[in-house]
Amino acid sequence: MRTLTAFITLLLAASLCAQAGKKHKAKKVLVFSKTKGFRHDCIPVAKAAIMQLGKDNGFDVDTTEDATAFTTANLKKYAAVIFSCTTGDVLDSAQQVAFQQYIHKGGGWMGIHAATDTEYDWPWYNKLAGAWFLSHPKQQQATLRVTDHSHPATRHLPDEWVRKDEWYNFKDLNPDVHVLIKIDESTYEGGKNGDNHPMCWYHDFEGGRAFYTEMGHTKESYQDTVYLQHLLGGIQYTMGIKNAN
Repeated sequence: MRTLTAFITLLLAASLCAQAGKKHKAKKVLVFSKTKGFRHDCIPVAKAAIMQLGKDNGFDVDTTEDATAFTTANLKKYAAVIFSCTTGDVLDSAQQVAFQQYIHKGGGWMGIHAATDTEYDWPWYNKLAGAWFLSHPKQQQATLRVTDHSHPATRHLPDEWVRKDEWYNFKDLNPDVHVLIKIDESTYEGGKNGDNHPMCWYHDFEGGRAFYTEMGHTKESYQDTVYLQHLLGGIQYTMGIKNAN
């Protein structure tokens, strides 16, 4: 009798441990950095930086440049998908459908820098990403103005954030996004969007969450603790870990 009782106790303990493991299983993100156009030399360091952010903040990170990862079954594993300096036409029609379904079921998307230089023939992606790349001047220092500090990606930032990067001009801006950061075109040469020149934004989109930051062209960005905290806030928002306010 004692043996049977002990066996049952062990089974219950194992079951509770398994349930606890499922309950506390870390969320996971997929970093996607396929390029069909210009390839940024920051891609490897960006991957490494996001993997380290995951280790330090309790989420898992997978990385790929293989678009066959975009299936309904595979995308279910991820709380968010990060397009890290993707360029060009990176998904075929079936992969696009799978990704749309993923967003519609509550998935998160985050775009870094050249994510807006991607999928120009796919209007849905333009609405998700919030804009398309138009052009850029030379890399130079400029002043960013934080317009909303309520988001986890901007809570730590000063009102004026001065940094060097490659500053995009945009076309087909989605007016429905919530802008977090604008760039002051009077502080650098080559801006073409005028007084309303957004650099970072987010929005709820067709059941999911989307966040984009223009910053991140330079390899040095991924050694900048202020920028990395900015990235982390965007990741946590798209994963659903932290809210925008």
